[in-house]
Amino acid sequence: MRRTLTVAAAAAALLVSAGPLPVAEAGGSVAVAASRWGTHEAESFWTPERMASARPLPPGPAERRAAAPQDRATPEPPVDLLTPGTSGTPVPIAPVAPAPPLPPLPPLPPDQPREPGEPDEPAEPDEQVRPADPSPDATASPSTTPTAPTPEPTPTPVTLPAPAPVRPALPRIPAAGPGVGQDFGGLPVVGRMFLVKGGGSYFCTASVVASPGRNLIISAAHCLTGADTQQVAFVPQYTRAKPRPFGMFPVLRTAAGRSRIWIDQRYRTQGVNRAAALDVAFAQVGPGPKGFRVQDVVGGNRLVTGAGYAHARATLIGHPSAAARPRLCVNRTTKYTSTDSRIPGSFLRIACTGYPGGTSGGPFLLRLNARTGTGDVVGVIGGWKTGGDRPDVSYSSYFGADIRKLYEKAVAGAKAP
Repeated sequence: MRRTLTVAAAAAALLVSAGPLPVAEAGGSVAVAASRWGTHEAESFWTPERMASARPLPPGPAERRAAAPQDRATPEPPVDLLTPGTSGTPVPIAPVAPAPPLPPLPPLPPDQPREPGEPDEPAEPDEQVRPADPSPDATASPSTTPTAPTPEPTPTPVTLPAPAPVRPALPRIPAAGPGVGQDFGGLPVVGRMFLVKGGGSYFCTASVVASPGRNLIISAAHCLTGADTQQVAFVPQYTRAKPRPFGMFPVLRTAAGRSRIWIDQRYRTQGVNRAAALDVAFAQVGPGPKGFRVQDVVGGNRLVTGAGYAHARATLIGHPSAAARPRLCVNRTTKYTSTDSRIPGSFLRIACTGYPGGTSGGPFLLRLNARTGTGDVVGVIGGWKTGGDRPDVSYSSYFGADIRKLYEKAVAGAKAP
């Protein structure tokens, strides 16, 4: 797909093994022990120059690209944009013409009603995620027997407690028509996630997800699979002009040198296509340069599972490959069920212009609050063809029972000391 390529290795362990540090450019090498990867090491390795030169992982068969229709095994059905003032009347996505500017996006109250005519918008969630079972060892290797994703029952939304307000000043959220992507100054809760794979420097998009330990980020699993994925670090609100506005938060390692990343084992064993419905990953990050936890610094989005596929107003944020700043877009989401037997499952789909490589892992947010800069995360770019096969339509694995269980495992394994 357009976003990033990962090697779909059948890893036996749940956590990604960390190997020796690759050779860095002249003047930038850092000698790091396998288990030693803190803020100092991360900031020494990921210099502003190296971050600026990082790129999405190389393209491959499952990567998103600007493919001609005949290049795709299964032609993609048309996707509708929501035209302002038409009460839900759709227009074709291609070609997409910029819509007239709308007033600045206002904060959405917690109980924002759905738009008239939106058929499948569920009631607002009111059930809290049950406490994670602390007994399982989150770092232990699960069974490698491939199994199908858990079938989804009738959606019953489940949310986390609301995160604390964000204190940093927020940039202006751009006004544009539905489905029109706009570059902007970013939000503190969303950033670039840098990593090394095969000796190269790459990035995806990631965001902070609210958790009891206040130390978890969420991204796409296809960004983090592979035993050669190393030197992973999260940089909130990265822009080329201000590459570390809140510092850098390294993805921690165990004493054995394994990055603290949680991916459903079925995704590792079955691969990015067969297990596309499980393209979600959580990672534990260490404190920033001033010793504070990431959620205490920039806030966190609430994880919402079981909320259905159709949402009248979702915000998509990602870091495009060649852009100096992140991109934001607002549009409705719809349900897409794959007709390709090689990529089974149902996914969230949103029509938003200009989301090429690098945007993988970017959050689908509901009820984005312009004051706190946080909302409810119901998806991340990934899943069907690891997020889509053209930059103007994006997909996400559905956040259901499997993703909630994975989150609970990450919470249990990432308890703050």
